[in-house]
Amino acid sequence: MSPRGAAGLLGQRDASVEDGVLAAGLAVLAFAPALSKVGAQIGDLPGRPADVASVALALAQALPLAVRRRFPAAVLAVVGAAFAADQALGYPTTFASLGLYLALYSAGAHQDRRRRTVAAAATVGYAVLALVLHHLGAPHGIGDYSVFYLVTTVAWLAGSVMRRLRQQEIERRRLVAEAAGAAERARIARELHDVVTHHVTAMVVQADAAQFLLSSNPERVVAGLTSVSDTGRRALTELRYLLGVLEATGDKVHSTGDTERPTSDTVGQTGDTVCPDRAPTQGAIADLVEQARATGQPVEFREIGDHRPRPAAVELAAYRVVQEALTNAMKYATAARTNVSVHQHPQHMEVEVTTEGPAKQGAAASASPPRAPQLPAGGRGLAGLRERVRVLHGELEAGPRSDGGFVVRARIPFGPDQE
Repeated sequence: MSPRGAAGLLGQRDASVEDGVLAAGLAVLAFAPALSKVGAQIGDLPGRPADVASVALALAQALPLAVRRRFPAAVLAVVGAAFAADQALGYPTTFASLGLYLALYSAGAHQDRRRRTVAAAATVGYAVLALVLHHLGAPHGIGDYSVFYLVTTVAWLAGSVMRRLRQQEIERRRLVAEAAGAAERARIARELHDVVTHHVTAMVVQADAAQFLLSSNPERVVAGLTSVSDTGRRALTELRYLLGVLEATGDKVHSTGDTERPTSDTVGQTGDTVCPDRAPTQGAIADLVEQARATGQPVEFREIGDHRPRPAAVELAAYRVVQEALTNAMKYATAARTNVSVHQHPQHMEVEVTTEGPAKQGAAASASPPRAPQLPAGGRGLAGLRERVRVLHGELEAGPRSDGGFVVRARIPFGPDQE
């Protein structure tokens, strides 16, 4: 049984226990001398002494409430008939007669189908009771019967209001669950985009470079193909880790000092709790730089300030910013000089990736190998980065440079309450 089903069954059992206690308590209080004058009264016929029939009618007005949520219409019919018989026979008022109001409330709150039919039947039954009481000599006029009917109507309406509020709460929770699901799907889509696009782009660029060098420099072809293989393994590692997150199966992690990251040998194994936002270590950014260099992209990397422990979400956001920027550089500015800068501050970090344009490359650009064929654009990388950084109360700027290059700059605080 699923946890949600078990929780629902447990909730039903709790409600049944509560209703059973309510019915039993009302039945016991019906015979308490101190409460003998408290109850619903409409007949005021000449009194008849209590007997076995009066006891049975009192219990019939109380005990059916044990199933008031499961069978609200049936409970209302039984309790209403017992109340009508008690009033018509002129038995003394008991506390159990208040069960009529509880039955009306329960029907208003828990009756799902044929609500109007149930309400109409209850109204007809009350009209018949009023006629019988009048025929038996009850000293009440139409106004008294109307007031009592309004009181019973209020009990029904109170249940209807509670039913509506309950439905609104269910709808609110459904909408919240749908919004959470949509947000999770968007997050997973961003992760897949970042992982797949970066590694596949690197592999395509490396394969194209290998074809270009096949006739002129065979030794470099072997190195390029080795790099393609390494990139493919990295892609499989990250994809397996992401699939482990989706399946909530857990993964083994390899300790690397301040933070932890999954390793290629353990990703996808079970045993530890999955942390969807576990970030790569700081060294992983350097790995991205080395991977880009292996494709022939000239990349310079520098880090300013001391590395300190910071939230995993910040680590992951910085990693993804550099990953997306380098991916775009390999796709759209092959062989263009790229600079990656990570600046550590006490309460935030700044990441900047700049790709030089033709104006600064000059003659070096003409000497570089031909660009790889144009790769398709996903159209969601920078938008996903902005959303990721915005959630962390940070800022991301991306746009062209005056020399025709491009810059991606992110400022990510370590916590929303620290700035």
